[in-house]
Amino acid sequence: MSDSRSIASVKGSLLLLLAILVLPVFGYAADHGAKPCTTATPECTEWVTLGGGPSRAMIYRSYPLSAKSSTIRRALIMVHGTNRNADHYFRTATSAAFLAGALDDTIVISPSFLSADRGCNDKLQPNEVSWSCRGDSWRSGGVSLSNKDLTSFDFIDEILRKLADKKMFPNLTQVVIAGHSAGGQFVARYEMANRVHDTLGISISYVVSNPSSYAWPDATRALPTGDAAPEAAVAGWKSEAPHTDFSYGPFDATKDPKYDLWPYGLEQRTEGYTVKMSDEQLKKQLVSRPTTYLLSQVDTLPLGGFDSGASAMAQGATRRARGEAYVKYINEKMGAKANIMIIPECGHNDRCVYTTDSALNVIFPKP
Repeated sequence: MSDSRSIASVKGSLLLLLAILVLPVFGYAADHGAKPCTTATPECTEWVTLGGGPSRAMIYRSYPLSAKSSTIRRALIMVHGTNRNADHYFRTATSAAFLAGALDDTIVISPSFLSADRGCNDKLQPNEVSWSCRGDSWRSGGVSLSNKDLTSFDFIDEILRKLADKKMFPNLTQVVIAGHSAGGQFVARYEMANRVHDTLGISISYVVSNPSSYAWPDATRALPTGDAAPEAAVAGWKSEAPHTDFSYGPFDATKDPKYDLWPYGLEQRTEGYTVKMSDEQLKKQLVSRPTTYLLSQVDTLPLGGFDSGASAMAQGATRRARGEAYVKYINEKMGAKANIMIIPECGHNDRCVYTTDSALNVIFPKP
């Protein structure tokens, strides 16, 4: 073999080796056996640019949003609770994906809503968005403390737009947005409020678990009788079936004049994501979007950041009773078709709820 041919052969081998090393950076590996990132470490995080930048927010994710993958068929977005511990919820979500056999074809995402607000005081990175912790907060699409043009619901909107990008995820067809406790509050309000649900060309469903409160669609509340009576609600853990003995009527506003203000009701939405939306639009979206409510059988004690304020107590004595009364109302009085499931033997614990067999079928639906 001549020297020129030898040199050409060596160059060809080097180019092949370079291609093997470089292509994974551009997403090739995701289509050819890339392993999911499942540890709550910096290696499994990514920044999402918001509002055109430089504002940004962090997510944990099992696969990069920035790498093409034709193997991903579904996504699970898991929203953390009041402690803003996205790392914990990422571990819960990836554990659930493992149990469901869904790690290889599901991108698991846990967004981080950190806050430098009074009472939270999280340490933020440069240009990281600070979300409000109080009032119309990150739980309800509240305005960012660091960028008045951003709300917490905009963060999930942007994640959904990235997941719907067929250039990056050509075979992704389903997204489930789930949250427990304060995360359940977020998902319940995001479900009724977001403006991207019908615009992205992918199926989106919502899973609400054990929130302390809901945004009631009108001034009605469950009367404190039957299953809503405080003593009955506290003893409700004895049944694995949803309670249904609820009746409804006007709430005595002298007990709490603010009981129907946003985010507990729809009144006085003066800022945030929903400020320009009508009550009718919110109600229409609430009843039309596929939502499952997961309520723990024994979540009947005031534990885990339970909201005992007057506006929340107007919705019921326990988290479980609040959820049962709310779902019955929107289904029977408004025509919603929400599903409700009681998760046996669980209390106010996200890991117990989301790793239960019955919940796995909800958060990882078959494509």
